[in-house]
Amino acid sequence: MPISKGSAALVAEANAQITTYSVAQVRERLESDTRLQLVDIRDVRELEREGTAPGAVHAPRGMLEFWVDPASPYFKPVFGDESKEFVLFCGAGWRSALATKALQDMGMNNVAHIEGGFTEWLKQGAPTETLEAHKARAAAARPKA
Repeated sequence: MPISKGSAALVAEANAQITTYSVAQVRERLESDTRLQLVDIRDVRELEREGTAPGAVHAPRGMLEFWVDPASPYFKPVFGDESKEFVLFCGAGWRSALATKALQDMGMNNVAHIEGGFTEWLKQGAPTETLEAHKARAAAARPKA
């Protein structure tokens, strides 16, 4: 059975309804806006291979809606901070466009994504950190029991 709407059409529709930032806009805002939270939705294998943006939270695309929903048993408190703007990115900006639209559909109005994704982030020479550094930073930020 042929599909009636392809992935390119879905991404285009999402992009028409969401906020999109360039890498330059995100980098500029990161310098002064502590309310901005980057969210890397790529698969962990992509992070292992390429690293991630410093300070990004890793929220795999397959779990994102569950992690942002306070009623979900998988809810992550980082997403409960309504003062933050969550800026998603993936490899090319396609998954993050769809994910941003899905979160908007869930009622989040403090969400956007990065045009061109991590590929564009790298192309623009933006800073990165290894997965190991990312894990160490995340572990240090966790409250001690």
